[in-house]
Amino acid sequence: MIGNVGNVAQLLRRTAQAHPDRTALVAPASEREISWAELDRLVSALAAGLRSRQPAGARVALLLGNSVDFVAGYLATLRAGLVAVPVNNGYTEPEVRRVLADSGAGVVVAEPAAAETARAAAADVWVLEVGSDEWRELAGTDPALTDAEQAGAAELAVIAYTSGTSGAPKGAMLSHRALLASIEATLALEPAPMRPDDVVLLALPLFHLYALNGVLGPLFATGATGILSERFDPDSTLALIGAHEITNVPGAPAMYAAWADREGLRHALATVRLLVSGSAPLSPAVLEQVHTATGLTVYEGYGLTETAPVATSALASDQVKPGSIGRPVPGVEIRLVDEAGEPVADGDPGEIQIRGPNLFSGYWPDGSDGPGPDGWWSTGDVAYADEDGDLFLVDRRKELVLVSGFNVYPREVEDVLLSHPDVLEAAVVAIAHPTTGEAVKAFVVPRPGTRVLPEQVIAHCEPRLARFKRPTIVAVVDELPHSATGKVAKARLRAEQDQRNASEQPA
Repeated sequence: MIGNVGNVAQLLRRTAQAHPDRTALVAPASEREISWAELDRLVSALAAGLRSRQPAGARVALLLGNSVDFVAGYLATLRAGLVAVPVNNGYTEPEVRRVLADSGAGVVVAEPAAAETARAAAADVWVLEVGSDEWRELAGTDPALTDAEQAGAAELAVIAYTSGTSGAPKGAMLSHRALLASIEATLALEPAPMRPDDVVLLALPLFHLYALNGVLGPLFATGATGILSERFDPDSTLALIGAHEITNVPGAPAMYAAWADREGLRHALATVRLLVSGSAPLSPAVLEQVHTATGLTVYEGYGLTETAPVATSALASDQVKPGSIGRPVPGVEIRLVDEAGEPVADGDPGEIQIRGPNLFSGYWPDGSDGPGPDGWWSTGDVAYADEDGDLFLVDRRKELVLVSGFNVYPREVEDVLLSHPDVLEAAVVAIAHPTTGEAVKAFVVPRPGTRVLPEQVIAHCEPRLARFKRPTIVAVVDELPHSATGKVAKARLRAEQDQRNASEQPA
C-alpha cells in the first residue's frame, strides 16, 4: 500500500490526489473541518515558508495540542526536508528548555497557550505562534516555492523523546524509512487497523509516537477521516463517538478503564468496529469488562518510541488472549534472550530483542545505543511466549524487585491487585528491606464509591501470590501519576511517596 513513497508527507499528497474532497480532519472544539486537498495545500504553503527560512535538516519543535495545526505543522516540516521534534504541550518551561537545548531546534511551532513558555525557554529560537499574523503569512506562501518532499527515505524525519518515566528523556532518531515501514506493517494486519471508510477517534496525544505514526500514519495512507479530541474525558469522548459515528478507536488502557463501568457503553460504542490498546499493559479484567459490556474485543499491541512504534499486535494472532500482546507485525522479528544474550527455553521469560526496518537509528545526536551490527535491539522489556507463539509481557527488566534473591515482576503483582473488585488502578515498586534486600510496595486507587483497606488488599493477595511476591506495604491513594498516554510514571511515583496523603500499613 505504501508503494514507492520515500517521505511520510508524500502519503498526504497521494491521498489528496485520490480523494481531494473527502474530509481529512474534524476539530469539533474549534468547529473546524478540512478536506484532504485543503490540508495538502496548507501543508505545501507552510513547507515553503519554513524552507525559505531554515536549511535542510533543521529541527522544528512542535508544541501543540490535538489540532489541525499540529497535523499541518508536522507534515509541513517533513515536506520541507526538516526534522520534526514533537514536544508534550503540557511541559513546563524547564522541560521545554531541556528538549530544545538537546535537539538544537531552531524553530518552535506553538499554540498560543504554549508560545510564552517556548519564548521563555529559549530566547534565541524562532517561535512561530499558530494563528498569529506571522502564521497566516506563512500559510499564504506560494506552495510552488518549495521542493516537495525534499528528504529521502533514509534521512532523519523525527526526533521523538522517550516518556522519561524512568530517567531523563532521550531523543530517538527515526528516519522516513522506519516510519513508513511501521505504517506498512500496521496496514498489513487483519482485521485492518484502518480502512478508507473509517472515522477515527484522535484522542491520544498527537505528540506521542503511538498517535503520531501509529494512528496518523495509517490515516494519511488510507484517507480515513480523523475526529480530533483536545483531551480525553470519558463522557465527552463517548459523546463524540456517537455524534460523529466513529468506527475506529485507537486507545490506551486508562481510556478503557475509565469506560469499562459506564452505563450504556454498548449503545455509546454502537458505531465502533475496532478497539485497539497500546502504550501500557491492558488489564485482563478491563478487557473482559469492555467485552462483556459491548461485545467488542480490545486488540492489544506492544511497541516503543524506538520501534516507530508498533512491534506486536493481537491482530497478528489467531485469537485474542487476555494479557497477551499478540505476535510480531509483518516484517518485524522478535526473540527472547537471557542475561547472556542467549535464547531462553520455550515458555521461559526473556528480554525482548527486536529486528526490523521500523527500528530507530539510535539516540540523538550520535546514534548511540541503537541496533547492533546484526540489526537486533534490546528493549529492556521481559516477556514469555506460549505454545502458540503469542507473547505475554512480564515487566521492565529495570523495574524488577529482587526479594531474597528471587525475581518479582511488578506486572504480575499488579494484575492480582487489579483483580480485586474495588481496585481501579495499581502500581508496584521496590522498597529497601533490612532482611530481604528489597520488598514490594503497592499503590492502589479505589473504584469510585468504594473504600479499600490495606489489610484487605494484602488478604486478597495471599492465596494468589507466593509470600515473597506479596506487598509488604499497601498505600491507598486517590490517583497515580501518569505519562501523557496513561502509562503509570513510576519514577514520579517513587519521588512523590513521601508527599502523598496515603494510608500505609506493614503486612
